[in-house]
Amino acid sequence: MILILFGAPGCGKGTQALRLVEERGLVQLSSGEMLRSAIAVGSELGLRAKEIMDRGDLMSDDIIVGMVAERLDAPECANGVILDGFPRTVAQAKALDKMLCARGIGIDHVIEIKVDEASLFARIENRAAESGGARSDDNADTLRNRLAVYHENTAPLLPYYEAQGLLRSVDGMASVEGVASRVAEVVG
Repeated sequence: MILILFGAPGCGKGTQALRLVEERGLVQLSSGEMLRSAIAVGSELGLRAKEIMDRGDLMSDDIIVGMVAERLDAPECANGVILDGFPRTVAQAKALDKMLCARGIGIDHVIEIKVDEASLFARIENRAAESGGARSDDNADTLRNRLAVYHENTAPLLPYYEAQGLLRSVDGMASVEGVASRVAEVVG
């Protein structure tokens, strides 16, 4: 199974991904973690990624898609994966589709966790209070910036996946258990 979770920062994607990992044995593929891992093991893609990062440039779509392809071959991904932080743009989504098609597989589910953005600020403040400010991005200014980036870059993916008949939305304003229940219904 290949699953993509979308939603504004703070909507609960990470919480739901963790539940899916624990309950269904899926592997969460984080683009940032994959980059760090590829660099640490010194793979060909990792060496290319390190050069790009050392220059301060953005990672190219082909490197990220290549890393996803490498990870999909890993035995621990046999039960399925949750893509986290990828794709972020329509161009990346198209590259991902092409790579998956070449492997004879496709995306099974794209789930958008919809939330009232005004309530996200309260969620972030609450998370910061509960964690003692452990996450440096748990503040209103950072959230405003992250929301702007989400709307500019990532939100255009929603109509892309909707046109493919893959997009399902769940109410992210429900309890964690309520959202998990709805995600479970979508995933089957």
